[in-house]
Amino acid sequence: MFCPVIELAQQLIRCPSLSPNDAGCQALLIARLEAIGFHIEPMHFGDTQNFWATRGQGQTLAFAGHTDVVPVGDERQWINPPFEPAIRDGLLFGRGAADMKGSLAAMVVAAERFVEQHPHHTGRLAFLITSDEEASGINGTVKVVEQLMARQERVEYCLVGEPSSTERVGDVVKNGRRGSITANLTVHGVQGHVAYPHLADNPVHRALPALTELAATEWDQGNEFFPPTSMQIANIQAGTGSNNVIPGDLFVQFNFRFSTELTDQQIREAVANLLDRHQLRYTLEWNLSGQPFLTAKGALVEAVVDAVQHYNEIKPELLTNGGTSDGRFIARMGTQVVELGPVNATIHKINECVSAADLQTLSRMYQRIMQLLLT
Repeated sequence: MFCPVIELAQQLIRCPSLSPNDAGCQALLIARLEAIGFHIEPMHFGDTQNFWATRGQGQTLAFAGHTDVVPVGDERQWINPPFEPAIRDGLLFGRGAADMKGSLAAMVVAAERFVEQHPHHTGRLAFLITSDEEASGINGTVKVVEQLMARQERVEYCLVGEPSSTERVGDVVKNGRRGSITANLTVHGVQGHVAYPHLADNPVHRALPALTELAATEWDQGNEFFPPTSMQIANIQAGTGSNNVIPGDLFVQFNFRFSTELTDQQIREAVANLLDRHQLRYTLEWNLSGQPFLTAKGALVEAVVDAVQHYNEIKPELLTNGGTSDGRFIARMGTQVVELGPVNATIHKINECVSAADLQTLSRMYQRIMQLLLT
């Protein structure tokens, strides 16, 4: 039996859109949206393709997503080629099936059905699509948001199709995300011979007490919506490769996933104070990749909860855990942002797959959200 959602998802999977290459995905989506009266505005930056599509006027409900995918890994381990979609035992296999070409197909088909039923809908229905979410993201959603903000466009509601669910579609809805900031720390010492330590200054020895304190620090206790802030050392490097040389520098990279209890400025100051107390000579560079955001209550959360309960008869759990998403950029506009998508058990893995029935259910949920907010 022909299913529009699955058919479109398969067409998208056939495009080998390794980030930031779109590989023809957006042309497929644009053709479908133009056919139902959307105005398409390409917004390409550098090597990244983006578009902003709108239909109607007034209060805006946007659906956001990305066409790019992560590398496939060892193709020999896939049960079928990663860019040749296949359905086995009710599961749609292919790179991007769950993250997030399945969601894109569900969104577009939902819009087609919604427009057919409500050709003169109130408000504005929009799509914000990028080809670079999985890689650097520097020319993707963030640039589109900057353009929209520069011309003072308002977007009241945004649903991001990231795979939020864990076991059943809609069992988890992300109504916020933690912030993320990375520190690149170089502790400076004096290189020398291990047999003459008095003539050198070992930066590893110098840094260990500070790193121990850094790892043991309780940054906050979280709150109703966020877990406590987490600090994790991701990389550490020192030495010349020789067993008789005291290194001159120690490099340590660590990341904070932080809640709304802290600001990035407070984190920066606390780390600098700790390093100074330990009297280290150091260079410290920071990379802020996203601020925390939260959509606690409001019309969007209510509509999403209603849609999930209507089609799956479960009340979704509202969580803010996991990594970052492009929702962090969209939230800068003062937009209510939630993430609702398919089960995430196989994302980024070999043999990525998603239930075909789940994608059809997800599309119905998206359509109901459109109806609740735009009619």
